[in-house]
Formats: sequence, structure tokens, C-alpha cells
Amino acid sequence: MLALYIAARDKRTPWLARMIALLVTAYALSPIDLIPDFIPVIGLLDDLLIVPVGSWLVLRLLPEGLLEAYREQALRITSKPRSLWGAAFVLAAWALILIALAAWFQA
Repeated sequence: MLALYIAARDKRTPWLARMIALLVTAYALSPIDLIPDFIPVIGLLDDLLIVPVGSWLVLRLLPEGLLEAYREQALRITSKPRSLWGAAFVLAAWALILIALAAWFQA
């Protein structure tokens, strides 16, 4: 999915592939569905069709060699070192919020 997002933002990608990649990534990341998931079968079917078919279409529209470049760029982005201090800060902030909420509800 990250490679599609990179393809949507790259000027070397044909405009039709860029638009479809943008729509597919936006739909995949959006909490809003065309058909709500609580509707049996059809609610999940739109997710199972739109994202794979859109991804396939973008891959078919990309010029030769660009997909590999996008995959390598996505791999570089995801392989960056993570900050343990940042994770500790976020966890501590959530713990303080939960403690404050618990104290507020007991009062």
C-alpha cells in the first residue's frame, strides 16, 4: 500500500495511474466505506474488491521498472530506526490519562 501511495505522489507515474492509486490508498485508509461493514456479506465485499482490483489496475498502468523503484523507496521508509523514547513517552502519556480518568470517576 505504501508503494501505491508513493506512486500517487511521483511525477513519473502516468496521471491515470496516479489518480487511481490516490483513490485506492485513500479508500483503504479511510474509516468510511461505500457500503457499511455491518451489512452482511456486501459490507465486506466492497473492501475485498475495491482495494485489490484498484491495486492491480495501478500495477498494470505503471511503466516498466517504476514499481521496483517504489517498492525500494517504501522499504527504505519502513526500515528507518524507531524511537524507543518516543514510544515510552506515548505510553507514559496514556498511562497518566488513564490514571487521571480513573481518579476522576472515583471522586
